[in-house]
Amino acid sequence: MVPMSETPRRRMTAPQRRDEILDAAASVIARSGYDGCSLEQIASEAGVSKALIYEHFESKRELHAELLGRHATAIFARLEACAESGATGEERLRLGVDAFLAFVEEDRDAWRVLFRDAADPDIVESLAAVQSQAVGVIAALMASDPDRVEHDKTDQSDGALYLELHAQLLAGATQAVAHWWYDHDTVPRAAVVDRVMEFCWLGLDRVAAGESLGSARAAAAADKP
Repeated sequence: MVPMSETPRRRMTAPQRRDEILDAAASVIARSGYDGCSLEQIASEAGVSKALIYEHFESKRELHAELLGRHATAIFARLEACAESGATGEERLRLGVDAFLAFVEEDRDAWRVLFRDAADPDIVESLAAVQSQAVGVIAALMASDPDRVEHDKTDQSDGALYLELHAQLLAGATQAVAHWWYDHDTVPRAAVVDRVMEFCWLGLDRVAAGESLGSARAAAAADKP
């Protein structure tokens, strides 16, 4: 018989219990970082024993990898939806940047889990895989049409590789902006999206029109008396 002062643990299926542990891990890691938290803390947050966690995950590293994958899947689902909408690359990219920042705004714990411990050797490999996938999704957002990939070439470089390079630059820049915005959340999201688009798309549009750094320098030199 359960004493009146104690509340019996709610019965859950194995997937439900696993989700509960992952939710608790997200909260603890967001507060303390991957290296700064322990399975004991996660168990306490979830209201379960450490032994029960080991029934679902072999280690803290495996738990974190699954948590990372869950959050990454949520982000990519948003970005891929944007890649399928919008008439132009500019529209798709704007929708994608806004969707990414909306994720940061709506789930700050998830954002911290994803990126606050990027240098920790235990999670570098998992995070690198997520970032590589992000570059591919961003490249899809940026591409206006099949002809543009062929057109976007510099020094005979492969067009798809050139697009991937710009996507890599944008992925890093947007992540850095999100870090900044995390600490300056009074700035409206729409204003942040506008600044990102001004920074990246205006430059890309000029390149797509055939302008290059060399041609800009030549034009500037020609304008000098």
